[in-house]
Amino acid sequence: MPTEEELFAQRLDKRARLRLEGDPYPARLERTHEAKAAVAAFEAAEQGGAQPGDTSDLLVSVAGRVTAQRGMGKVAFVDLRDGSGRIQLQLRQDTLGAAFEALSLLDIGDFIQATGRLFRTRTGEITVGVESWQVITKALRPLPEKWHGITDMETRYRQRYLDLIANERSREIARLRADVVLAVRRFFHDRGFIEVETPVLQEQYGGAAARPFTTHHNTLDRELYLRISLELHLKRLLVGGFDKVFELGRVFRNEGIDRRHNPEFTLLESYEAYADYHDVARMVEELYRFVAREVVGTMQLPYGEHVIDLEAPWRRVTYREALLEHTGIDYTKHTELADLRAIARERGVEVADGASWGTVLDALMSEFVEPKLIQPTFLLDYPAEVSPLAKRKADDPTVAERFEMFIVGGEMANAYSEQNDPVEQRDRMREQAQKAAEGDDEAEIADEDFLTALEYGMPPAGGLGFGIERMVMLMAGEPSIREVILFPAMRDNQR
Repeated sequence: MPTEEELFAQRLDKRARLRLEGDPYPARLERTHEAKAAVAAFEAAEQGGAQPGDTSDLLVSVAGRVTAQRGMGKVAFVDLRDGSGRIQLQLRQDTLGAAFEALSLLDIGDFIQATGRLFRTRTGEITVGVESWQVITKALRPLPEKWHGITDMETRYRQRYLDLIANERSREIARLRADVVLAVRRFFHDRGFIEVETPVLQEQYGGAAARPFTTHHNTLDRELYLRISLELHLKRLLVGGFDKVFELGRVFRNEGIDRRHNPEFTLLESYEAYADYHDVARMVEELYRFVAREVVGTMQLPYGEHVIDLEAPWRRVTYREALLEHTGIDYTKHTELADLRAIARERGVEVADGASWGTVLDALMSEFVEPKLIQPTFLLDYPAEVSPLAKRKADDPTVAERFEMFIVGGEMANAYSEQNDPVEQRDRMREQAQKAAEGDDEAEIADEDFLTALEYGMPPAGGLGFGIERMVMLMAGEPSIREVILFPAMRDNQR
């Protein structure tokens, strides 16, 4: 069997021979139909009463990648695939003459254009009877062995283009993701939200508990951060007079990689003046149902061994009630860090030395509660200590008006009644700064310009944030974020 280098050389030779007759990389071409549209046109003609063999009005020009080639003496069949699907070509020596002999220069993976009339073969397959054809891209590298079913994860994620060539499922997920984004945009636009864009490079990172990526701006000669959240700039727009804003934006978090986390991902955040977190919760239910209906056409979503029911009323339970239910721990009776850390240690939960009380509490929730929240569940009323940007409840200042929404054991959305008291917000950010100084790397960073903006007045508002990838994972029934990101972060392949 030839080596890859030998096959590359053979294809280079074929490229040179094709160049003697013309350009195997033309800048443009005339295509009348995508593959799917050509098939549909033939079926429509049949339904309109066209007789078998009557293809006089069905001249088409199609183009795409060659995915299979079968020769039978003076007749050859080629499978052609474009972005819409696959169609079969029939090439006959008696029709093409010298152009038939040029098939010897054709390889799997090449792109060609073919013009001819549609007909059904004896086996019933709709086919283009080719009258002329040309190579429009000569592929120099052969597709991997067994390319039609690449299963090696490293190859699939590192060379996603090969995965997309080989696996229809990967193409389906990519299309589904695009449909999800479109549906989300439509949902917010239909409700009067204005879509905006905010800076990716920021002087201060904030709005989330995450480590940033840093970069240096040469002209300004200063360090900047890639944003970890959209929140603080969007809330500046509420100060500026917008009532409903949202952004779909890429964010960057310099943290771990696992099946639910990628260092860069697409975040949606929305802010609505004169709403609170209960209003946002109702909107989230409507949003998920709208997207499911638009994209997959059902409220019952298979996911592993579960079927997620978006139609049934979504459960609402407080943070305290959920922790009591699943662990018997009432965190309000363990307000000292040493006490809570001892409980975590007894239960086998490891936390960093510099972790705050809130970080230890979150570790307990992550270990014992969140994995059990399979059907859609709103976890309401988080401790104020772990919610520095949320408004405290009027009847209990130790609790924040905040929810996180969970499905299949993972966080799917986070929302607050936004803190708009500038004095209170400044105090909360100072507390966070102290935690950061004590070694808690999940503490919020104070943003002085944002605090100044609040001092000009921000209306009461409900805010929402969720990762698009996790919504796509749910709609697609995929457990790994790498399946729904076309180019996920990968470790150095030399290691």
